[in-house]
Amino acid sequence: MTNTQLKYAKLFPVMLCFFAMGFVDLVGIASNYVKADLNLTDSEANIFPSLVFFWFLIFSVPTGILMNRIGRKKTVMLSLAVTFVSLLIPIFGDSYGVMLCSFSLLGIGNALMQTSLNPLLSNIISGNKLASSLTFGQFIKAIASFLAPYIAMWGATQAMPTFGLGWRVLFPVYMVVAIIAVLWLGATPIEEEKPDKASGFVNCLKLLGRPFILLCFLGIMCHVGIDVGTNTTAPKILMERMGLTLDEAGFATSLYFIFRTLGCFSGAIILQKISSRSFFIVSVICMLLAMVALFVSDASTVIYMAIALIGFGNSNIFSIVFSQALLAVPEKKNEISGLMIMGLFGGTVFPLFMGFASDAIGQNGAVAVMAVGVIYLLFYTLKIKK
Repeated sequence: MTNTQLKYAKLFPVMLCFFAMGFVDLVGIASNYVKADLNLTDSEANIFPSLVFFWFLIFSVPTGILMNRIGRKKTVMLSLAVTFVSLLIPIFGDSYGVMLCSFSLLGIGNALMQTSLNPLLSNIISGNKLASSLTFGQFIKAIASFLAPYIAMWGATQAMPTFGLGWRVLFPVYMVVAIIAVLWLGATPIEEEKPDKASGFVNCLKLLGRPFILLCFLGIMCHVGIDVGTNTTAPKILMERMGLTLDEAGFATSLYFIFRTLGCFSGAIILQKISSRSFFIVSVICMLLAMVALFVSDASTVIYMAIALIGFGNSNIFSIVFSQALLAVPEKKNEISGLMIMGLFGGTVFPLFMGFASDAIGQNGAVAVMAVGVIYLLFYTLKIKK
């Protein structure tokens, strides 16, 4: 087997782990089913998705430190084990306490996985190919996110064997994939560079004192803020301006995911051909045009086109910013990964400000908050290394 064939053989189990990374997005559709099953209020049901971002804040940097002690591959395998347990629990019931425990573990497992899997990929793919490989990983992850609502729906309508689980058949289906992923990765030899020394929590946070790393951290926060913000605000814009019901406006979220998935797939190819900086500029301009369109137009066609542009434009931001940060301090990849994943906490910060702004002046206020994130990313393009 040639070196190239060996490299791609190692990529398959890693990409299956990226698929497992997408399991965390089942929390959206699952929380709706749990709300219906248990007759929960919105505030009671909304705690499930919010848990995910909370665990990123708590576990990302400690995971970077853990990788220095046990290695990236073992940390990914640990994350898959935690994910397996989180998917096992709902098989035995769907009480509020049971689902709270399941989603907490799912968030913890995903925080461990997102922190360790991206730098593990850098042991197989390096240099200017890293951004496109990370983007392809995000495309694989998006497939799992896209499939989750359909598997749950098939289970709920008995269109597939559910063994009495109904929509909860989603959990054992993904649990089997997690088992395959941990066994396949465990059997795959991946050589990792050794860290210079084990870092402490304070030393990791000190890396934010490096201007470019701080810029990358804020870039990740803006990316996730725009992502979560669009998912929550797009249907509200259509309801406010077009008078649609929530069921009718819900397609806006699906449209965003469709174009984000297409963006990840095309980005993995485009980044092989052009520089990260050039593609990043194009992506940010797409989002900037979308924000302007959302401000000035009430036409449904324009609003849908704007949502699609945000989906496409935001699809590759994470991969490029993350790879730029890893390449900037290659001797501290584990710690840098922990800091960048901690930036996913932006998914909590942005919607908070968007809520205040929309209460004050309507959905244009929420769009304005997202536009601030887009303008920051435009500034960030000046700092990207070609």
